[in-house]
Amino acid sequence: MKPFTYERVATPAEAAAAALKNPKARFIAGGTNLLDLMKLEIEVPPHLIDINRLGLDKIKETDQGGLRIGALVRNTDLAADRRVRKDYAVLSRALLSGASGQLRNKATTAGNLLQRTRCPYFYDPTMPCNKRAPGSGCSALQGFNRNLAILGTSDQCIATHPSDMAVAMRLLDATVETVHADGRTRAIPIASFHRLPGTTPHIETDLAPGELITAVVLPPPLGGTHIYRKVRDRASYAFALVSVAAVLQRDGTGRAAFGGLAHKPWRVEAAEARMAQGPKAVADAVLAGARTTPQNAFKTVLAERTLAAVFEQARA
Repeated sequence: MKPFTYERVATPAEAAAAALKNPKARFIAGGTNLLDLMKLEIEVPPHLIDINRLGLDKIKETDQGGLRIGALVRNTDLAADRRVRKDYAVLSRALLSGASGQLRNKATTAGNLLQRTRCPYFYDPTMPCNKRAPGSGCSALQGFNRNLAILGTSDQCIATHPSDMAVAMRLLDATVETVHADGRTRAIPIASFHRLPGTTPHIETDLAPGELITAVVLPPPLGGTHIYRKVRDRASYAFALVSVAAVLQRDGTGRAAFGGLAHKPWRVEAAEARMAQGPKAVADAVLAGARTTPQNAFKTVLAERTLAAVFEQARA
């Protein structure tokens, strides 16, 4: 691990100002992803800004009937919250399907959204990776890519986003609240928070330099049957090959968002108009334009079958 300096800040605006002053600095809270990357010297921040004492660890009800989840709420606490379990069960189930209990005790809401890809070439400094070293190339295109993306890819990157929580947040139409160094705040719809790779795969979110996430806001509950189904190579502590977060209503309408398929949580609202026609009709619309490789082409079939299992589970 490379040497670095460290500071502890007292307010969100102070944290954003410290990051703006040190452009290569990183915020640290739980550190479950960042510290691993620093040990491998994939991330080499010269300065760390500790944000654990900012008081952003509360879950509060909003005037609109939703929930405001502080950026520093731990995954375990969020999954166990009575209001989340009752009204946003898909979020609780997504959180509990991720990582291990020990990691969920440390990982934060904002940190979960900002997880970096688990593409093996991103984690191997000896291999070209446009996400890690822009302009160096993408080893995954011709390499081992069984677990990688089939939707929203580019010739520069086919990495996937690893978060389970983010898939549920996308389904629920969450909003990410942030603060800038000058105190300005912003509300970013989750749909536009994560970016597709395009020609700049190293730019992963819509956050500006120094901008700090302060909360994630959920709209009023959707009702219906909430399901999170995750297909992976082993039963625990593994990232999704395909995951589906869904809310299905008695009248046949509903929503569905997918993980393991793209550089960001994937939801196609137009496909949801086909819910009454069944899972194949929805999957056909969601997977339109998929770019597969011989190794990951199975994901198109797996996504359809996983969605069909979700429908069957809802009927049961």
